[in-house]
Amino acid sequence: MEKVRAVDYRDLPPLKQVGHCSGPQNGRILILYVEAAIKEIFSLGRRYPWPRPAQCPCCAGRKVWGHGYVLAFFDGFAEGLWLRRYRCPECRCVLRVRPEGYLNRFQASVESIRLSLTRRLNRGRWPPYLSRSRQRHWMRALKRKVEAYLGKSWAKGLLAAFDHLLSLRKNPVSRSI
Repeated sequence: MEKVRAVDYRDLPPLKQVGHCSGPQNGRILILYVEAAIKEIFSLGRRYPWPRPAQCPCCAGRKVWGHGYVLAFFDGFAEGLWLRRYRCPECRCVLRVRPEGYLNRFQASVESIRLSLTRRLNRGRWPPYLSRSRQRHWMRALKRKVEAYLGKSWAKGLLAAFDHLLSLRKNPVSRSI
């Protein structure tokens, strides 16, 4: 069985399961990060064999059922990819499955974002294959996050800050603090 990780949709993207739910959730959305080949998801579409969670990560309820699919867009694909959703009838939590290696609400992978920032910081140029405005957004957001979470005295560099924020389960390039 594939490895499944759960995370609250409103939290910043984690690398491991983050937190837990308590009480009635009234439709809260959790993201389950799954090791999955994104090209295979694209080619199989809704026929991709998504792993079903054995229990709800919120309430440990055993009745998790399919709740349809949601269309999500990723870099490198002209069309959206169908991602599986599940629902727990006990706490009404919606579990959304997402491939690992992608930040919450981002089309680009963590690897391509880091590569873009690395190239800009080392060579002084943005990679030509991605939108410059998008890449500038990532850099501005990273600088803002460094100041907010690590302080103005952070001296290890922006790439080290990127990795450190990821290890803290924070999205280093989102606009929210």
